[in-house]
Amino acid sequence: MSEFTRADVEHVAQLARLALRDDEVDELTAQLGVILDHAAQVSALDISDVPPTAHPLRLVNVLRPDVPGPSLDRDEVLAMAPDAEDGRFRVPRILDAP
Repeated sequence: MSEFTRADVEHVAQLARLALRDDEVDELTAQLGVILDHAAQVSALDISDVPPTAHPLRLVNVLRPDVPGPSLDRDEVLAMAPDAEDGRFRVPRILDAP
């Protein structure tokens, strides 16, 4: 793989409209070179026996079954509400009526 050069960093910085100091260009040149070296090492791996996957871990639904259970009595709850109407909580209108 070709080496990532200072000119490459300056070109990318210009495309991204970044104003970099000389020391930042030098630092990014070294850092991006390390990243590209690592990517080249990963690309060189033999993965012919690795099956394609969408996720590295088996996904399992960990939620409990949706089974109805005991709940509060509607009339009892509505009796404690500040305002109720037609079996529902009545709340102040927050949007203009059409």
